[in-house]
Amino acid sequence: MARINLLDTRTTSFGDLIGNGKIYRVPIFQHDYSWNEVNWEDLWQDILALHTNPDSSHYMGALVLQTSSTSDKEFTIIDGQQRLATLSIVAIAVIDKIQKLVEKEEEKEANHERQEILKRTYLSDKDPRSLRYSSKLILNENNNDFYQSNLINLRRPLNIRALAKSNQLLWQAFQYFSTHLAELPEVIHSGEKLAEFLTNTVAQRLLFIQINVEDELNAYTVFETLNARGVELSSTDLLKNYLFSLFQGPDDLQEAQRQWRRIINTVQMEKFPEFLRYYLSLTQTRVRRERLFKIVREVVKDAQQAFDLLDKLENYSSLFIALGNSNDEFWRDASENRPYIRELELFGVKQAYPTLFTAYERFSPQDFTRLLKLVCVLSFRYTIVSSLNPNELELLYNKVAIAITKGEITNPKQVFDNLRSVYVSDEKFFQDFCLFSMSTKGQKKKLAKYILCKLEADTSHIDVNEDSFSIEHILPESPSSDWRQQFTDSQIEEMVYRLGNLTPLEPHLNRQVGNDIYPIKREAYQQSVYQITKDILAEEWTPDTLAARQKRLAQRAVHIWRADFSV
Repeated sequence: MARINLLDTRTTSFGDLIGNGKIYRVPIFQHDYSWNEVNWEDLWQDILALHTNPDSSHYMGALVLQTSSTSDKEFTIIDGQQRLATLSIVAIAVIDKIQKLVEKEEEKEANHERQEILKRTYLSDKDPRSLRYSSKLILNENNNDFYQSNLINLRRPLNIRALAKSNQLLWQAFQYFSTHLAELPEVIHSGEKLAEFLTNTVAQRLLFIQINVEDELNAYTVFETLNARGVELSSTDLLKNYLFSLFQGPDDLQEAQRQWRRIINTVQMEKFPEFLRYYLSLTQTRVRRERLFKIVREVVKDAQQAFDLLDKLENYSSLFIALGNSNDEFWRDASENRPYIRELELFGVKQAYPTLFTAYERFSPQDFTRLLKLVCVLSFRYTIVSSLNPNELELLYNKVAIAITKGEITNPKQVFDNLRSVYVSDEKFFQDFCLFSMSTKGQKKKLAKYILCKLEADTSHIDVNEDSFSIEHILPESPSSDWRQQFTDSQIEEMVYRLGNLTPLEPHLNRQVGNDIYPIKREAYQQSVYQITKDILAEEWTPDTLAARQKRLAQRAVHIWRADFSV
């Protein structure tokens, strides 16, 4: 009988949760606020969708709460603190915008009253006994002071950089939603519209499954179940069961089951949600993992549409796996693609998958190869060297994939024209490459070897086998006191992994020179077959000579990693 009381569930809105004098506490030991721009962007897009479609609602997932033994108005948040904290920040951003209208004396009294009502409703209640305001949301010990003192009181921190990382994220979240609110002209200039946006859209149409549990044991049993590694698999099973429910006869169902097994055997269960997201991105914008089932349910409503989906997924499944493996048999008759596929592997680039999916089907083999090269060059410049935001890349590749699918883009030159905004200019690429550092440990070692190979091949005009050399650190990783006459401790830390300090060297020479002084190393470099190593002729190795060498390598890099269509 005890199992019956394990949990109590209901559907509720953010407004219902936060209203009626309820208080929510994050346990002091729970992790700090950690949402970032990717999470904020997802939430904001959900809110915008609700704003433009007044009859819709959005499911925010499960919220696990432990009820208090002393009050039916107090809850401990077991799972959901990031979402509740962020929605509270959205409310704070709205209230701040209304405060700005008050300061401009626009409907001053009415907007002041709106501000007070919204603050009492969503942020803090006034106790009728003590007449003091008490916050409806109490964060953990690292975040609560900043949340109460700065955010709720609309007080800008004096020194943002001095804040703990999690408090910086709280403040950045506030700035993010403030900025995006300002981009809604139909809302931002009216206190009434701002209040309506918060009350009707954010508070009432973002829905949670509220799970109330009575004690810590039950709370964490539910928490661990929701966050188990198998949760992704259950979403895949949910989709499979929905598709199978559309088939009426046993023959159709058996054929669908066989086809499903072939797809899963190729893609593997744990990668299926990622694969499906890329496929749906051929026709849909901003596809997110948590919306996969919803999108499929909207576009697939009968057996024929279910078979069409399975056919297309099966067609793309082998390509999906092959894009992540240059040795895949898929490339046996297109070996010219293998070097570029390996580069995509090294760079960890997947944002382009939807574009590559549809281009493989619609471009000629030669144009597909040219597109692969373009993606590699763009990725190396944008992601590897300039370390720019990958979110913009994903959005643009999504748009390009849709345009190719529609027949609006038919060749790699048109792809480049649509991606020109994220093609890092020669000037910026050169400047960033001049300062580029690259770890030579773990997986990064392969990337460092790849870069040195490309630089050497461009210099000597001979293909280089990456397995034939060791990475030589001219300034050693563990320098002796002789080296410290030329480099300070901070310069050593900064420069030992700078690309200008790395060079290919035969393993036996690399072992021979070890951590020796530069003049001995320089003599060994002249015995090397690698031209960029033999070119190291400076009288001494200093921060200036290292920087000068890296500048020369950067000049080579600009034309090595250049798009064919950039001129």
